[in-house]
Amino acid sequence: MTSTIDAHHHFWERGRFKYEWLDAPACKPISGNFLPEDLAPLIKKAGVDKTVFVQTQHDLEENRWVLGLAKKHEWIAGVVGWVGLKSAHCEEQVLELKADPKFVGVRHIVQDEEDDDFIVQPGVLAGLKVLEKHGVPYDLLFYVKHLKHAETLAAKFPNLKMVIDHLAKPKIKDRSTEGWKDAFVAASKHPNVFCKLSGMVTEADWKKWTAADLKPYVQLALEKYGPDRLMFGSDWPVCLLAASYERVVEALKEALGPITAAEREKIFGGTAIKFYGLKV
Repeated sequence: MTSTIDAHHHFWERGRFKYEWLDAPACKPISGNFLPEDLAPLIKKAGVDKTVFVQTQHDLEENRWVLGLAKKHEWIAGVVGWVGLKSAHCEEQVLELKADPKFVGVRHIVQDEEDDDFIVQPGVLAGLKVLEKHGVPYDLLFYVKHLKHAETLAAKFPNLKMVIDHLAKPKIKDRSTEGWKDAFVAASKHPNVFCKLSGMVTEADWKKWTAADLKPYVQLALEKYGPDRLMFGSDWPVCLLAASYERVVEALKEALGPITAAEREKIFGGTAIKFYGLKV
């Protein structure tokens, strides 16, 4: 039986790096430290076997810190780190990370860049070409306004596996698909583009959301990407703003509806193993 994988979560330790966003009043519930010893009992209770950490910093030191944590906690199966895509040392950074078998991908926090076209800047494209050359998957952290670029990148780098984090944060609270649906469907036409069923509860009404609110978005993803290109991610501890870890898992199962056991195994493990090349 396939291992159950949480393909998207974070750790942070205040004082180690800069976490300015956690100082916002709305983030008070998640403003403390969130470390492996906090996550371990939650995944055990939810029946999750292994996890993938995803970067929070544009800092090579975070890669080294979390790869160190992964050596101590065997259930951390993969680390999606950060490299300077525009840096002259991008390839050197990638090769350093590739020396660790638990390094499985790269992400940049594109949603925070002032330039909405950051991801298609020539310097960034050169970095993505390095990732493609070395077979390193890339996580797309987009808002809806950036999602049009997914199709462009998929066509330009057909051998670069990419995954859209959090479905590109559609406006679930407003029950809107405007500006999102067309770009999301367009990206799905490229076989190298995958999608994480993650980060949805915090795009819904934090206090009043239900699985039914998530369902239209999940069902479109299921129709267009299929179980072979979809993976579950908790987005812990960010998810705690709107739901417990266990509730996030339950809500996705409800929103997926009646799928086969084989399809469920892919979404809750098999796809992440294949996409990131996890050794489980």
